[in-house]
Amino acid sequence: MSAQNDTEFLEFIIKSLVENPDAVKVSRRVDDMGVFIELVVDPVDMGKIIGRNGHTAQAIRTVMKAFGKKHQANISIQIKEPEGGVKKETKTLDEAVAGLGIE
Repeated sequence: MSAQNDTEFLEFIIKSLVENPDAVKVSRRVDDMGVFIELVVDPVDMGKIIGRNGHTAQAIRTVMKAFGKKHQANISIQIKEPEGGVKKETKTLDEAVAGLGIE
């Protein structure tokens, strides 16, 4: 299997899902364990790639594993969290209760 086939296929899938397709970066390396592909997307698009409860990310990994099986390769995908990622602010239980205005 050529490096272009699996990375192009993954890029096609990811760019179809995101708002900023130009920010998608895919890198590939091969070792004795198989093919390792690292994916980086715009911080704004992370939610779209991960999906609710990680279902989209799992589906992407499943499709890529099937693609690898067809080409006799073990493909692993790592979705890198981009620097400056959008993180939700978490509150302690006391802060959340205080925010409700209940006394």
